Amino acid sequence: MAKRHRKEQVGVVLSNKTPQTTIVEVTNLAKHPIFHKVVRQRKKYVAHNEQSTAKVGDKVRIKETRPMSRTKRWRVVEVLSVSK
Repeated sequence: MAKRHRKEQVGVVLSNKTPQTTIVEVTNLAKHPIFHKVVRQRKKYVAHNEQSTAKVGDKVRIKETRPMSRTKRWRVVEVLSVSK
């Protein structure tokens, strides 16, 4: 049986106040369908962070996973860069 490919995103941690959970904001650039200008799109994801390694402002890679709770469907794979 083939292994399922899971989506990965890179974003910035907005909040880590709850234990083992972080809120990550992912920003994408897309062309507007009518005005043909490049627009910034933002989306927030609730991600599982087992050891609470990611702090606010850190750049992290998140990966799609099984549902952990009502809103948690992502997990933090690695911390790419640390904020000051």
